[in-house]
Amino acid sequence: MKGMSSDPEIIVVGYGFAGGMSAIAAHDAGARVLLLEKQPEPGGISVCSAGGIRATTDAEGAFAYLQATNAGTTPPDVLRRLAEGMAEMPSQVRALGEAVGIRTEWRPSPANYPFPGYDSFGFVYVDHIAGFDPRRAFPHVRGSAAGARLFKLVMDNIALRPGIDVRFGLGAERLLVEKGEVVGISSSHGEIYASKAVILACGGFEGDEATKLQFWPLKPVLSAAVRTNTGDGMRMAQAAGAAVWHTWHYHGSYGFRHPDPSYPFGIRLKRLPDWLPGTKPREDVRMSWILVDQAGQRFVNEYEPYMQDTGHRAMELFDPVSQSFPRVPAYLIVDSRGRELYPLSAPTWHDIEVARRYGDVTPAGFDDTILTEAATIADLAARFGVPAEKLEATIRNWNAQCRDGNDATFGRPASSMVPIETPPFYAAPVWPIVSNTQGGPVHDAEQRVLDAFGRPIPRLYEAGEIGSVFGHLYMSGGNIAECFVGGTIAGRAAAALPSVSRKPASA
Repeated sequence: MKGMSSDPEIIVVGYGFAGGMSAIAAHDAGARVLLLEKQPEPGGISVCSAGGIRATTDAEGAFAYLQATNAGTTPPDVLRRLAEGMAEMPSQVRALGEAVGIRTEWRPSPANYPFPGYDSFGFVYVDHIAGFDPRRAFPHVRGSAAGARLFKLVMDNIALRPGIDVRFGLGAERLLVEKGEVVGISSSHGEIYASKAVILACGGFEGDEATKLQFWPLKPVLSAAVRTNTGDGMRMAQAAGAAVWHTWHYHGSYGFRHPDPSYPFGIRLKRLPDWLPGTKPREDVRMSWILVDQAGQRFVNEYEPYMQDTGHRAMELFDPVSQSFPRVPAYLIVDSRGRELYPLSAPTWHDIEVARRYGDVTPAGFDDTILTEAATIADLAARFGVPAEKLEATIRNWNAQCRDGNDATFGRPASSMVPIETPPFYAAPVWPIVSNTQGGPVHDAEQRVLDAFGRPIPRLYEAGEIGSVFGHLYMSGGNIAECFVGGTIAGRAAAALPSVSRKPASA
């Protein structure tokens, strides 16, 4: 742990991508920074990510795309600032990499939907780090190697900067406000004052069941990777007067619930390549399963263009007659040939206890525990209380559509269709799953947190998931981009503020 020679000018709450970038930017603008993380190690949900930062070759095109996908939920000036930052990403991240001997790479990749500007996008990745083993570096994490490499780039840049004091196991509980200005935080270790600003970068509320219960009609929605994103920053900001936006929106899909009640996360399904509406998916991609509701009938195109974001939405139907959600849980059906294609389970986590208990279990091992086997479709229906005749009819119709190469019911891509005809058969309940929330405190183009009347709350900023701009359709890699862009903006803006004398820090 690095020490500071004097009290911090800026306190950054949360050490993921957004907090790390906020601290780096504030430091490089000349400020003394205290970076707090309530967990004993850094990374949050960031270290579980796919590791691709959305970037663009055309800021105007990116702005047009962001406007189309946000459907008026986020002000244009905020979206424009994000688009401009995305255009700077390749060079900015390359410079960060060069500072610590890490190579980055730009890969063109169109955005998820064919709105104006979609073809200007790509990703910035950390391509390779010699001698770096993600499992050894982050033993409590199961996620992508690319996400671990990108987080190492941020960590190494933090370590380069002696003006950033990093404290672990120190959680913020309240904002300290004097005469309308945010002057510091109340923490688990006492009050800590900042002479310039506080930046909230402590994630969303996917780990807080009470908040999800109030904001989301669909329930339960299982968290995919962390239980520590509990809405701390949103509550602190609200207590200081913050407005909130698009709290209904979250990035998620559907997946399994582990039969062990102590396993805290939903288990997302194998990720198949995204595809662009108006074009055909890759011809070699097969989706081995279908979904049925509690009446044994299909209700959705299981392979939507970006199912990792919208897969849960068809499950939101509420039946006022039965007073229930007839698609929660739904049921995944697959046959023995489908199981041979690949494991279905794709678990992720950043959790010490889960890593200790499940770190050696393979995705196929998860499947073996989760899936129920039966010799016939009727037997499978009986296991889950689904009407056998309806389920058998659904499977017959599905197999006929597979032979015809046409899902006339829901329009699933023909190349993805796999018949369900070879026993034994398998099924498991599937539930809506949230990877991360998109709603939270409102911020302006300078990342200043705004109150209910649109006024900046003095000396309070935010970055990353806590106040994500995505209020209608998400863009793959978009949250990582706003962590880097928003964190840079917040850090620089906070560092530019004049210092005000505060009480001495007590931590």
